[in-house]
Amino acid sequence: MTLLHGGTLIDGSGAPAYSGDLLFDGHSILAVGAVSASTDCPQVDCTGLVIAPGFIDVHSHSDLQVLARHRAKTDQGVTTEVVGNCGFSAYPCGTHRHEVQEFANGILFGYDRDWAWRNAQEYLAETEAQAELVTVRSLVGHGTLRVATMGLRQGPATPAELDAMEQSLAECLAGGAAGFSTGLMYAPGSTAPTEELTALCRVTARAGKVYATHMRSYGDDLLASLDEQFYLARATGCRLQISHLQAVGRRNWAKQAEALEKLEAARHEGIDVAFDSYPYLAGSTVLTQLLPAWAVDGGTAALLARLADPALCRDMKATMIEQVPQQWSDIFITAVGSTVSEHFVGSDLATIGDTLAEHPVDAIFSLLRAEQGNVNILAFNQCDENLQKLLTHPLCSVISDGFYVKGKPHPRLYGTFPFLLGEIVRERRWMSLEQAIHKITAQPAARFSMARQGLLTPGYIADITVFDPVQIASGATYAAPDTAPTGIVHCFRRGELLSGTPVLHQHGG
Repeated sequence: MTLLHGGTLIDGSGAPAYSGDLLFDGHSILAVGAVSASTDCPQVDCTGLVIAPGFIDVHSHSDLQVLARHRAKTDQGVTTEVVGNCGFSAYPCGTHRHEVQEFANGILFGYDRDWAWRNAQEYLAETEAQAELVTVRSLVGHGTLRVATMGLRQGPATPAELDAMEQSLAECLAGGAAGFSTGLMYAPGSTAPTEELTALCRVTARAGKVYATHMRSYGDDLLASLDEQFYLARATGCRLQISHLQAVGRRNWAKQAEALEKLEAARHEGIDVAFDSYPYLAGSTVLTQLLPAWAVDGGTAALLARLADPALCRDMKATMIEQVPQQWSDIFITAVGSTVSEHFVGSDLATIGDTLAEHPVDAIFSLLRAEQGNVNILAFNQCDENLQKLLTHPLCSVISDGFYVKGKPHPRLYGTFPFLLGEIVRERRWMSLEQAIHKITAQPAARFSMARQGLLTPGYIADITVFDPVQIASGATYAAPDTAPTGIVHCFRRGELLSGTPVLHQHGG
């Protein structure tokens, strides 16, 4: 047994903090509050510290990195991650293993082992054995599911292909997957018709699992994209999670209020819908996402062939000038696949265009040609007013949406949760500490059906984060994104100390 003694308990429920102790043994919490323990019970002095449930990141892209035991999340107090978001999962690979890897590696990045898990059961068995720093929950990615069945071909699936996707999804959900995700801005999933999504959401609903969606648009077509998702939930009865809700681009900021009104109306109607958001103005993705979907049909080789065709480049350019909602100066290069263009890392597209004496779109084409399509970006999408309304909304869980890159990642990968508790709560005072802890513990645990997680309650799993509320802060910045946070004092997963000082053994009375 171990006693956390003399701390401030914030139990994850949203209830007010109170002073007390917490006793746990092995995997489970035994007692909370006024705790009696033997005098020789190992104790941790938590005077001046907050004792909270381990933080839960329900929107992560660390599918492969959890197996490499990277500490970016552990150092923030995260004990559970939900991977497989935005349509990208590390399974199933089906009969198109290499195409699945080509599709997914831009987001899942950097695992030095070949991988080809056939289903959720295989993948989750390996994470249970190897991912020692976090508990891994996983969604079945629609993009991966589609590529595993159809290859990189765009357009509607045949009836036989759709049947195969339904069967594979059902197998993965039965094998332990937490739900189903779509990434409807990423080809080839972006070309899937609503009828295909309806069939797959129906499978998800029958399994009682959650459906999380990166919608078709967060910019000009934000409201229509929400309507499509409400239709899917209404038609199938699935539990709907809107991933990283926001209104992207200055010309669309005013749409966020209506988006939230639509979401609240859908909830009032009886649709089981909620959303998540990361606490930053900027997002991060792959550069190819700025292209029209048809430009990447068939994968990287086909894209590079199109980029060599001046007529097709003119067509792409016209579409992008009209449809990309951000200003070119709001989009920065964060990672490239080789040394050829690494001097552009940290520069925005407007500046790169000036440097190359090209329009920013032509500069995009030049970068993609030079780097064989392997380029990541960071884009400033939001304003402070909108971000505050998202984060403080009662239906919002707070997430990182972090992923690794060969270059500069988004600072959210290393700093989301300390940034929330330090900058957003302590400095800006956008919400109380109890509300913030709820949004990263009990609320996401309930949303994703995590049994015995997210609360400091006897019988619950001993996932516990202890932090200093005065010192907690993110050291990660856009310029130095891989800087570790401060203020996380101890982190326990399933009762095992993952970070902090060794447990003290107290003797005598």
